[in-house]
Amino acid sequence: MSKMWMIRADGGSLYEEFREKGIAAIGWAQIAPHAKVGMTRKELVELYLTVEPATKEKTAISGASQVWRFMNEVAIGDGVVTYSPANRTYLIGKMTGDCEFKADLADSGMALTRTVAWQEKEVERDSLSDATKTSLGSTLTVFVVAEFAMQELLGEATGKPMQPTPEVLEEQVEADPLSGMEALALERIKDLVSKLDWAEMQDLIAGILRAMGYKTQVSPAGSDRGKDIIASPDGFGFEHPRIIVEVKHRKGQMGTKEIRSFLGGRHPDDRGLYVSTGGFSKEAYYEADRASVPLTLWTSDHIVRALIDHYEDTDTETKRLVPLKRTYLPA
Repeated sequence: MSKMWMIRADGGSLYEEFREKGIAAIGWAQIAPHAKVGMTRKELVELYLTVEPATKEKTAISGASQVWRFMNEVAIGDGVVTYSPANRTYLIGKMTGDCEFKADLADSGMALTRTVAWQEKEVERDSLSDATKTSLGSTLTVFVVAEFAMQELLGEATGKPMQPTPEVLEEQVEADPLSGMEALALERIKDLVSKLDWAEMQDLIAGILRAMGYKTQVSPAGSDRGKDIIASPDGFGFEHPRIIVEVKHRKGQMGTKEIRSFLGGRHPDDRGLYVSTGGFSKEAYYEADRASVPLTLWTSDHIVRALIDHYEDTDTETKRLVPLKRTYLPA
């Protein structure tokens, strides 16, 4: 495998669709029906500006460039990787087909597709070196993965982990160099959160809930009978809503079995919050949706976004767990 591409449509939210359908795909539905293999970058930019005349030229250049690479530069036999921000896992495969326009998938953000043979084994982000994590952090939808990062990903996927010496990374130029700062910051904060131990994670969730206006009871170490945290307006659980929180801080997705077990001990007036830094299976989301007790599922992505939203109101103990500083960027 001489080259590997990161294909991450819609910020990684199409991860499961990629795997289930055996494809890698990108959006740009406004130009996809008219884009043809063999068109030059300039022709694609002109097409973009014709279809979307209000688009800034730099945005059109960036978008058209990624469409051009997906259509013309990505080749059958190349490696491909995609990322799930929710589960913090990478899926690795090999390109097996040419670029096709799929009108039926356009509304789902997968207008242009290529077939992929995905490997069954996923790679945990936490298993990778800091250098590889950084190199995979670009917010571009389509970009070439650095050689050393490709080797580390393949090593993890085949059970032969390696920590190569990083090479000088090829600069990835975006339409706006600041446009990806928020996404990059989110991933870096997730990396910090993932290093917390279980007790610290429990304290972090409790701290976020307190910053949201609740008072919390945190269960001591040991058997918690499915209740790691109880959050309520009065701190006793007498006033509604009474939120029962389960915290799972470990690798691997939670499935229907875990969700059903959690729901089995709930009172009809309870509200549930299930936290899993390893993410949830699609079946787990279905189970939560049809639960008789209102239940919210939080992944690492939800934890970090809630922490950022309420960081100014968190107490000193919570800030000590994940120290952050505010940075201002032009709007």
